[in-house]
Amino acid sequence: MGRYVIRRLLQMIPVFFGTTLLIFLMVNVMGDPIAGLCGDRQCDPATAAQLRAEFGLDKPVWQQYLTYMGNVFTGDFGTAFNGQKVTELMATAFPITIRLTVVAVVFEVVIGISLGVVTGLRRGRPVDTTVLILTLVVIAIPTFVTGLLLQLLLGVKWGIIKPSVSPDPTFDELLVPGLVLASVSLAYVTRLTRTSIAENARADYVRTAVAKGLPRRRVVVRHLLRNSLIPVVTFIGTDVGALMGGAIVTERIFNIHGVGYQLYQGILRQNSQTVVGFVTILVLVFLAANLIVDLLYAVLDPRIRYA
Repeated sequence: MGRYVIRRLLQMIPVFFGTTLLIFLMVNVMGDPIAGLCGDRQCDPATAAQLRAEFGLDKPVWQQYLTYMGNVFTGDFGTAFNGQKVTELMATAFPITIRLTVVAVVFEVVIGISLGVVTGLRRGRPVDTTVLILTLVVIAIPTFVTGLLLQLLLGVKWGIIKPSVSPDPTFDELLVPGLVLASVSLAYVTRLTRTSIAENARADYVRTAVAKGLPRRRVVVRHLLRNSLIPVVTFIGTDVGALMGGAIVTERIFNIHGVGYQLYQGILRQNSQTVVGFVTILVLVFLAANLIVDLLYAVLDPRIRYA
């Protein structure tokens, strides 16, 4: 196990540098950030030159990247164009998005896996057909439509929730935004769990467990569910990074000042330091989530061994 973890960590190094380099290059070709700082009027040459020198934009792109990565390893992600440290923006944005992501993942795990198990064990019955239709509808409806509809009904018309959350929202305020964020992934988890349960239910080891007279609950939980969760865990693990980085629409609808909001503002204002800094952390989150998923395989299936 130790060798496997070390090998995976070493494999992450080129992935991390390659991803951050790609993001850095993509952000730097979005446009001229100095032009955005001056508003509608064009900057005079002296002011533009001063701003470029201040933010290091007068250097070649490769040199900017090396300088940026050198600062990252010292904990310095640069300064936004409004003069605020990017690390200060992260300190306020990431805790909110982490709470939102936790709520979304809980919805995926509890509701998605539960519905998947129920429909997988009752394949072809009315409950299975109903859930499949509902999940297909959820997948087909864009997230912004679901979010605006729930905000209108629950927040404006019925007054059950606040239309927009507070600046430092608690978990109960993030229940509806978390459900909106998790809606599409929840539908995929349900369908993936259903398919895996239905396939493994016909496996020899399940028939053997039933023939031995084991209680149905133990057969489902200890044998069937444990082996069926491997593809589901893979999906949820990779979805964590996607939820954190893809919360732009949800955070905009409910006025949540998290990672998605900061990324949107950074892209809108062509603030390369903010965008690259936040994406760098998201890359690390994605890599860590994938490593945890790989390690969970051995827990779910004892037949898997790491050399």
